[in-house]
Amino acid sequence: MNKPIKMKIQDEVESFKAFLKIEKSLANNSIESYISDIEKLISFIELHNIELTFSQNDISVLKDFIEDLNKTGISARSQARIISGIRAFYKYLLVTDQIDTDPSKLLEMPNLGTKLPIFLSVEEVDQIKNAIDLSKPEGHRNKAIIETLYSCGLRVSELISLKLTDLFFDLDFIKVLGKGNKERLVPISQKAKDEIELYIQSYRNHIFIHKEFENFLFLNRRGKKLTRVMIFHIVKKLAELAEINKNISPHTFRHSFATHLVDGGADLRAVQEMLGHESIITTEIYTHLSNDYLKQTIMDFHPRSKLNKSKL
Repeated sequence: MNKPIKMKIQDEVESFKAFLKIEKSLANNSIESYISDIEKLISFIELHNIELTFSQNDISVLKDFIEDLNKTGISARSQARIISGIRAFYKYLLVTDQIDTDPSKLLEMPNLGTKLPIFLSVEEVDQIKNAIDLSKPEGHRNKAIIETLYSCGLRVSELISLKLTDLFFDLDFIKVLGKGNKERLVPISQKAKDEIELYIQSYRNHIFIHKEFENFLFLNRRGKKLTRVMIFHIVKKLAELAEINKNISPHTFRHSFATHLVDGGADLRAVQEMLGHESIITTEIYTHLSNDYLKQTIMDFHPRSKLNKSKL
């Protein structure tokens, strides 16, 4: 009796996979992550000879599955990801009219706590830029990279994929290819435009460029597209030279971009759009980060707070 149910699930998983690829335009690694989460559930019901009814009654099975994950010592963050995958699957079944109710909505997310991302102050960003040796051939390129990461809040993958045809400097925008191959327009500052143009004139125009990389903006000295690893190396080296005692990565500039916008009073929806976040919940972390930063500033610099600390 378990076999028909298993076959039904497998059929639906394949349909869900096609849905994620065609309708949602997700990247292959994101799709595989979703499928992996669902396959964990399938393994659980097969092991315990359980049948899913694709009804509200499935909630007891889903809760038992999550409890089993908890017993195996899987981290809260991994559990949350798996629950998200299961919810996405049941939501797909609901929107395609294959179920009438969604039991996964009753699953509770584990408490992850608030892990605030590291960000740089404006002064620290300037320190890093000032640490760049502009006498070296790649100096202006690296400065353009840092300025673009910070001024536009790009992911590393978005930065290395930028093309000359994505630059709309006359409109003060660049076109960015984000997660799931979704395009968005991001404003670009005059400072970033200046650094990019200087890089092109002083470096890019003077190297041999391989044919397949002619449209990519940021290139290495061999005329090929820069890799993620190379960007990480550049950022780490510059942070070391600037004596920034924080564990930073290229993504730190994205966090800094968002934090400084929120600090300056930017509308959260606008920040969400510029970052390319699918959900505003992801963007809201910067309001918590900003509030914590403001509280720490008060504790450090407000005279009443100084007075209280002196009494301790």
